[in-house]
Amino acid sequence: MDISKKTDYALRMLAALVANPDGVISVRTAARENGVPYSFARSIQHDLAVAGIVENTRGASGGMRLSVDPRQTTLLQLVEAVQGPVILSGCLDPAGDGSPCPNRASCHFSPVWCNAERMLRSFLSSVTLHDLVTEGLSPVFEGSFSLVDDATARALAEKDLS
Repeated sequence: MDISKKTDYALRMLAALVANPDGVISVRTAARENGVPYSFARSIQHDLAVAGIVENTRGASGGMRLSVDPRQTTLLQLVEAVQGPVILSGCLDPAGDGSPCPNRASCHFSPVWCNAERMLRSFLSSVTLHDLVTEGLSPVFEGSFSLVDDATARALAEKDLS
């Protein structure tokens, strides 16, 4: 999974909104102050509005403002709003119809990919926009990994599917 340039730009623009919670910021200002091409910023503004993350106001003093609570909005929610679901592999839904990979039961690597995806989603869910921008906090992995047998690994990976 790659974090797209669009997502990077969107997060920069959202950080500017969090830093100015009471006001409206014009797209032009958010773009200029965050190194985002203006035409791209307009597209991002539209997508963020469709996702319900910002609301737009028109007129001479128009622009955008946050329509979500930054204390409750996770980095995972923002990434998925801009670029879609966070997916590392096609193990869980390769055909896009909700069914798992037909080779999953015999694949030695499926538990690795499924658990890695679970960890990434958990990591991105562990931090809010407020934590990052206002508090200056970032999540840090301080745990360790254990090697377990295939059956245990599969059971742990399946746990998130239910």
